[in-house]
Amino acid sequence: METSLQTQASTLLSAGSTSALQRMAAATQGDPEAVNSAAEEFEAVMLTAMLKPIFEGVEISEPFGGGEGEKMWQGLLVEEYAKEMAASGGIGIADQVRSELLRIQEDAVN
Repeated sequence: METSLQTQASTLLSAGSTSALQRMAAATQGDPEAVNSAAEEFEAVMLTAMLKPIFEGVEISEPFGGGEGEKMWQGLLVEEYAKEMAASGGIGIADQVRSELLRIQEDAVN
């Protein structure tokens, strides 16, 4: 389910689709932990998209880094930074996504 939620969050990020948010709400229906997890994952995806260009512009010094290995793993490092930022409270996106998911779920019940 985690990969599915990440995929849906990525879809939401790239397309801004309301239907993707509705699919996320349906996937988390009745499970408060799943709602919190989905909102946090969405924020992590957003933060990754924001951080990636910043790290692409960083010059790597040769004595302590560089090479193909660092280029290959840099994207994963940025994703982990974003996950930690989101888990530590993030920048408020998760709260808004959580509220919207709960609103959609309430509308579906009523």
